[in-house]
Amino acid sequence: MNLTATLLDTRRPLSLDQIADRLEPGYPDDLAARRRSFERDKETLRDMGIPISVESTDSLGGESGYRIRPSDYYLPDLDLTIQERAALHIAVTAIRVGSDAGRAGLTKLGGIEGPGSTPIARLDLSGELAGCFDAVAKRAPLFFSYRGDKRQINPYGVLNRLGNWYVVGHDLDKGLPRAFRVDRIEGSVSIGKAKSFDRPDDLDVGSFVKSDPITYGEDDPFDALVLVDKNRAVGVVAQLGEECVVERKEDGAVVVTMRVVNKEAFRTWVLSLLEHAKVLSPDECVAEMVAWLKEILARSK
Repeated sequence: MNLTATLLDTRRPLSLDQIADRLEPGYPDDLAARRRSFERDKETLRDMGIPISVESTDSLGGESGYRIRPSDYYLPDLDLTIQERAALHIAVTAIRVGSDAGRAGLTKLGGIEGPGSTPIARLDLSGELAGCFDAVAKRAPLFFSYRGDKRQINPYGVLNRLGNWYVVGHDLDKGLPRAFRVDRIEGSVSIGKAKSFDRPDDLDVGSFVKSDPITYGEDDPFDALVLVDKNRAVGVVAQLGEECVVERKEDGAVVVTMRVVNKEAFRTWVLSLLEHAKVLSPDECVAEMVAWLKEILARSK
């Protein structure tokens, strides 16, 4: 905080020696130790998103100096109307995300207007969520471990579905759009260089994580064929849509195709149809389904 205040309170760049003279408590007298301490603090501030400008201390391009330009640091006036501030007040009071920091943010944006709203939901914050939001804002690649594998994506957005936070974007290794549950990220996330990619103009991040849990998740996507007998055929076709019907049997049964990304949700959906549904393919999915049902049967004995 003291270094931030020192670099803000100057109209010209300060050399390391000048910073050491002004800073309280000061840096070590030893030049090498002083440089290490300053570099450590400088990187800490940059990791926090505080922009430190490196400039020459004179017109001859000599010693490097440092400062924080107020125009880079302070939030500009957004010139919100009373109606816009009232709408934001309703939003932050209706949906609570983690702490009550939203109300403090409204104060910084010009004050709280209107009566607000009765809380209707509270969303918990996962450990690496801040890093994911930061990468999205900076348009920087995101690196993390997931299910034992190293992953790298161009993150397009962060959203919440059914109580779970997801970071969505373009998987650079697989070349596919993917969604990853933030609470299943292993360890810490790392952020690459800012402005490394452009987000598609017509992108709908909600399309990465649809309302149907079968169609999103972290499993590798595959197409499944399911035979549904006549007793459930009408309801299933109404749910999935006529375009999913591959074959209609003479007895009224149907074979439908489904794009599956979440295996657990898919198995649960099939089980909800009881004896009226049978997974036909792929073979790996059939084997997993049989093994899962046998495990449930064994636990029930």
